[in-house]
Formats: sequence, C-alpha cells, structure tokens
Amino acid sequence: MNWLADGWLDTAEHRESPNFGERPAGAAVSLVVVHNISLPPGEFGGDWVEDFFLNRLDPAAHPYFAEIADMQVSAHFYVRRDGHVVQFVGCDRRAWHAGRSTWCGRDNCNDYSVGIELEGCDEQAFTDAQYAALWRLIDALRQRYPIAAIAGHSDIAPGRKSDPGPYFDWAALAARYPDLGLPPAVTA
Repeated sequence: MNWLADGWLDTAEHRESPNFGERPAGAAVSLVVVHNISLPPGEFGGDWVEDFFLNRLDPAAHPYFAEIADMQVSAHFYVRRDGHVVQFVGCDRRAWHAGRSTWCGRDNCNDYSVGIELEGCDEQAFTDAQYAALWRLIDALRQRYPIAAIAGHSDIAPGRKSDPGPYFDWAALAARYPDLGLPPAVTA
C-alpha cells in the first residue's frame, strides 16, 4: 500500500464523497474509529452504502432509505464482506462519520480520526477477509499518521451508537496492536 496525495491509498477503490471538510489546523490524525453499516439494515451486497456516502441514495428504493437519504455522511473507508476496500475521503481531510462524539475527554472526533465502516451489523460476525483488510488499513494508517488509539463508534458516542457491535473481535485487535489505546471495556 502506498499513500497518494491528500491521504488516498493506492490499493483502495476511490469514490470521492462530497461529505467532508478540512481538518482544523494542527489536528493530528490519532484515532481510528471502527463502524458497521448495512443498507438496508441487515442486508449485504449492492451499492446502497456507496450511494449513501455519495448522496445518491434513492429514498423510494426502500422504506428505510426515506429516513436517511437526506443525511450527508461519509467515512474514509468502507470494507465489504469480501474484503474489498472503497475509499470516500482522503485521510488528510475530515470525513463526516462520527457525529457528536468524545474520546478521552476530547470532543469532535471527526477532527482527528479516520472512520472505517465494515459492511455488517450488530447481529453477525465479520468475515476473515474484512479483518485482513482492516489490519492492512490500520498498518498503513500507522505508517502515515500518529495513531494512538482505536475505538468503536459506540465508544465515542455511547448511548447513541452501538457499532461495531458485539461480534467485532476486539481481542484479535488488542493482540495485534497491544501498544494502542483501546476502549476501557476491551482492556478491562
């Protein structure tokens, strides 16, 4: 994996989302936030997630889409069930993935984090291919940025979000990255 201008990875499929902003001056990328997403909820495959992050989601295609089609959100990366990685925002910029959030007393996680969405839901395990892709992404991010911690969306927005969910393998992540800060529930 090689980094291109503005924090784009050469090995990812590039689909540029309009939903991003500039990071505040001096905001170092120090946090990776892991999410899960499936559209419609609990269903995998198709281009609905990509359409959502590109503001092209058809509200008439599914009843749930009418509720979310006008939202302007994005992640830096989306990892499909087969491990295919799509990048929507260059990591030097702020993707709109975290919403109202706090990590270790610091608000606005979008300012200093990279968001990685895994195609999945809270009710199913992720695939080996997804974990392999996630490890490669984290390794690449650590080469470019001073990553100090990895958290779930549920850790930075407790009570509001539940992803990556109970099936995410935090033990494998902790074993692979023992030097990184992890959510308290993982390290307890």
